[in-house]
Amino acid sequence: MENIDWSNLGFGYMRTDYNVRCTYKDGAWGEIRTFEDENITMHMAATCLHYGQEAFEGLKAFKGKDGKIRIFRLDENAKRLQSSCEGIMMAKLPVKIFEEAVLKVVKLNERFVPPYESGASLYIRPLLIGTSAQVGVKPAKEYEFLIFVTPVGPYFKGGFATTPYVIMREYDRAAPLGTGIYKVGGNYAASMVAGMKAHEMGYSAVFYLDAKEKKYIDECGAANFFGIKNDTYITPKSSSILPSITNKSLMVLAEELGMKVEQRVVPEEELATFEEAGACGTAAVISPIERIDDLQENKTYIISKDGKPGKWSEKLYHKLRAIQYGDEPDTHGWITIVNP
Repeated sequence: MENIDWSNLGFGYMRTDYNVRCTYKDGAWGEIRTFEDENITMHMAATCLHYGQEAFEGLKAFKGKDGKIRIFRLDENAKRLQSSCEGIMMAKLPVKIFEEAVLKVVKLNERFVPPYESGASLYIRPLLIGTSAQVGVKPAKEYEFLIFVTPVGPYFKGGFATTPYVIMREYDRAAPLGTGIYKVGGNYAASMVAGMKAHEMGYSAVFYLDAKEKKYIDECGAANFFGIKNDTYITPKSSSILPSITNKSLMVLAEELGMKVEQRVVPEEELATFEEAGACGTAAVISPIERIDDLQENKTYIISKDGKPGKWSEKLYHKLRAIQYGDEPDTHGWITIVNP
């Protein structure tokens, strides 16, 4: 602990002191329990192992210059987990239990919250899995909810800088009427092959087109996409996109900064008209896009002419982070303070 170089943390797992868990059994959720053990024991026929009954969330805690620890949009993550539970027929976790568990695990691991201005934060990973034995495709009768935390640095080593993306038409992340709108492990497993190929070729992530027609923009890896032109923030509307809480927040801030906001179908050819573009999500907030290569069509869409993030992307990035760290007032009720 004493040897952590907060300013040079990578984005990965580091053991902390405690995790918390809550069990669903006999039709009811139990008490939140505290564990030091990192391991879990389950039946070999658990539904999470065979039939993908597994959903998770990702959120962060930040330490401000006032010493207070802030969690960003806790309630929205709780609601999104409930949506995922409904989507793959798992017992729905009450928002109250989710919020209590998050606050408890952050308090228990308070010494792992990175200091202000270190560029690092405490990543919070809630996970809900089906644990009862089942052979045959049916939902479990028992579930385990758990949360671990780990300090992390920037998701991309270069921090807030432009990077290239690549369109790979031979891969889809999620089906149009499938589980793309839920935060479940299967979606991420489906993106690993394409993602690894993109990294080997020097790209940050795969730029996915819609799975049905390969005409419209869907997502950037596991993050939502936005494009900016004529002072307008444009983000895709699709039945296979995970609703990003970061994107939802950026849309609100964009309007406050005087931009127009459009959530609509975005054809691929419109990429040529954007003055700025980015991927957005919890891990990086905004990852500005330098260019997008369409390998099959032998096209390149140059987004950043000078290789730097655009003016609107910079404003949005710094404003959101200022709210997360308490440097700007939280006028929307997005922040939960752990140690008021």
